[in-house]
Amino acid sequence: MYPPHHQGGYELVWRAAVADLRAHGHEVTVLTTDHREPGVPDGDEPDVHRTLRWYWHDHDWPTLGLRERARLERHNAAALTAVLERARPDVVAWWSMGGMSLSLLDAVRRRGLPAVAFVHDDWILYAPRRDLWLATPGPLRRLAGVPLARDLGPAAEWVFVSEHTRDRALHHGAWTLARTAIAHSGIDPRFLDPAPERPWEGRLLVVGRLDERKGADVAVTALAALPDATLTVAGDGDADYARRLRETAAAAGVADRVRLLGPVARRDLPALYAAHDATVFPVRWEEPWGLVPLESMGVGRPVVATARGGAAEYLRDGVNALVVPPDDPDAVAEAVGRLAADPALRGRLRTAGAATAAAHTHERFHEQVRAAISRAGRG
Repeated sequence: MYPPHHQGGYELVWRAAVADLRAHGHEVTVLTTDHREPGVPDGDEPDVHRTLRWYWHDHDWPTLGLRERARLERHNAAALTAVLERARPDVVAWWSMGGMSLSLLDAVRRRGLPAVAFVHDDWILYAPRRDLWLATPGPLRRLAGVPLARDLGPAAEWVFVSEHTRDRALHHGAWTLARTAIAHSGIDPRFLDPAPERPWEGRLLVVGRLDERKGADVAVTALAALPDATLTVAGDGDADYARRLRETAAAAGVADRVRLLGPVARRDLPALYAAHDATVFPVRWEEPWGLVPLESMGVGRPVVATARGGAAEYLRDGVNALVVPPDDPDAVAEAVGRLAADPALRGRLRTAGAATAAAHTHERFHEQVRAAISRAGRG
C-alpha cells in the first residue's frame, strides 16, 4: 500500500523517499496495491497507480484455487505492463513485496530493466517460500502465461535497512544475493530539535503499533513496581491486544496510571515525546530497524529499550540508552528507577542520544536511496 493509506511507518518512509527523488529531478511513478483504509481518500499525489491486487487478506494468506491465482497473476502482470509502457523507466525500485506477486519481479528481470530492491522487513525470507503462484507446478504456471523464476536474487541490487536484516537474508533466504548494501532509515527534521530538559515526573511513553511483538504489556507490568510513574501508550492496531493491555493493567493494579492514547499523527509525535520523561521500547521480536528510540533521542528524551534486531546496531547501554532484556518488566522498572534517581545519567544519555539521532536522518537515508538508484541506472 502507499500513503495516505498505511498501517505503519514503512509506507510513510517511502512516501518521503519518493518526494525526495522528485525534489532532485527524478520522474517517479508509483505502482501499488488497491488496498484502501476505510474512510481515507486517495489524495492528489501525481503518478500513483493503485491497481495491483494483494494475495494477503488482513495480513494472512488465504486459500486460493488455481483459477483464482491465475486470475490475480494475470491482472497484476497487465497492471505492471501498462505502467512500464507508460512510464518507460530507467530504473525499477522494489519496496515491500510481502503478499504480492513475485512474478512482477521476474517480469522486470525478463525485460532487462535495471532494478534495486529496498528491504525493510522479512518479506525476502517468507515470500519465496509462501508465494502461492510459486507453489503452483511449473507447467500450470506456463500454461497460464505468467512465468516465475525460482531465484530472483540476481535480478537486482538489494539494499537492506540494517546489517541484521541483511544477515538474515544472506544466511536464511532462498535467493542468491550477490549485490547488497545498507541504507539505514532515518528520522525527519521534526525530531532533531531537542526539547528543554524537564523535572522528572515519572511520565513514561510507549510508541508503536499495538502488537504483542512490540511488548507494550511489559511496560504496563513494570508500572506495578513504579508507584510514582504513569504510562502513555500511543498507537493503534490489534483490538484484542488493546483489550489484553487493559486487563493486564487492571490485574497489576495500575489501570488508573495507564492511558491508551490511540493513533497519533506524525506531526504531533515530537510534542508527545517532549511531554514525557522517558520512552520505553520493550520490543520482543527482532525488529528490522526501529525508529522510535531514535525519535525519542532526537527530541531529547532518554530511552529504556531492548536491543533486538536492527536497533542493536545503534543502542549502547549506559551511553545513549539503558538496555534491558526482552520480556523483563523488573529490568524495565529498575532502569526507570535509575533514570528517576540520577539527573546526571539522564543528561549523559540526552547528549549521546542527540548525537546518535543526528547520525540517522531522513537526509542521509535519502542520499543512500538516490545513490543506489544511480548505481542501478549505470548498470
